[in-house]
Amino acid sequence: MEELWEDKAMKQLGAIMSSEIAETPTVFSAILENVDAFDSVKDVLIEQKIQSVLILARGTSDNAAHYLKYLIETQIGLPVGLTSPSSVTIYNAELKYKNTLVIAISQSGQSPDLVHFATSAREANAYVISMTNDDSSPLAKIAHHHFSLLAGPELAVAATKSYNAQLLVSYLLVCSWTGKKVNAAQIIAEAQRIASDAGLVAKAVVNTTRNNEIVILGRGFAYPNAREAALKIQETCKISVQGLSTADYLHGPISALTADTQVFIVAPAHMPAQSIVEATTKIRKTSNRIFWIGIGGTPSGNDIVLAGSNCDDEITSTLVDAMVLQRFAMEFAVASGFDPDAPEGLSKVTLTH
Repeated sequence: MEELWEDKAMKQLGAIMSSEIAETPTVFSAILENVDAFDSVKDVLIEQKIQSVLILARGTSDNAAHYLKYLIETQIGLPVGLTSPSSVTIYNAELKYKNTLVIAISQSGQSPDLVHFATSAREANAYVISMTNDDSSPLAKIAHHHFSLLAGPELAVAATKSYNAQLLVSYLLVCSWTGKKVNAAQIIAEAQRIASDAGLVAKAVVNTTRNNEIVILGRGFAYPNAREAALKIQETCKISVQGLSTADYLHGPISALTADTQVFIVAPAHMPAQSIVEATTKIRKTSNRIFWIGIGGTPSGNDIVLAGSNCDDEITSTLVDAMVLQRFAMEFAVASGFDPDAPEGLSKVTLTH
């Protein structure tokens, strides 16, 4: 196998995060080898006469939840919402969840508010599915059906391979539900190609500064990765970054755009061109500091492209391109003198109530 990328200068800073991102193709392979595990859920969901879906998550997992939300809405047509755990943990709401599917997504499966909400949802007649990286976690045990992320131990504080696993498990769940065939070989091959590209984000790193505003935009399936990219940079680089819907950006935040604003646009292969045309046209009138994450954009002039995958469609290109934004956050943190493995003020497992 081709040797995975590894910058010798990063042996100390970011070594763990670097290696965990590079493990993504192996994680994908493990999940795809167990793809038959998803078949058992399809019949149950039909029997349950599911009419609506709620997704339960926090932090990075909440960004994966947005990806799953788009999947279910576009591929199945059911209404999908994101839960508010405090409705139960603080306000003691009485849930009425008959014919409702609740999908809980969590790396650790331990946060008390998620466990409390999932328990209440099950008691309210919801069918509960969980995705965690710990089969023995409280969230895994509460669910009617649990899917393991198979990501192995994740030691860096900033989640990477577990997020990528959440995207893939979400995709496989919906593919099983709809009967869509999965191009497993292509997903793995593209992930391996991204992992092996040593200079993937180098140009973007040296051309980005912590001194000016960073905005990350995405629309549709690109939106979850825009949110996740912003979160990863905030976690590892100690700067405030906005991750926004391209459409929402035009509804107000664009007024803060200056010539120095660094705009990253998440653009996976095969994304609908019309989803970003209006925004990029308006952005170019003020700033020429534009970066593209993925190969589906419309770069011009001095734009910098962080080339992503080229899978069969936007949906699978999106889940592979998560590695690109993670690589950028990690290498930008190291270039800024920070250790992305252990950011100040953060712990691996956050327990909220």
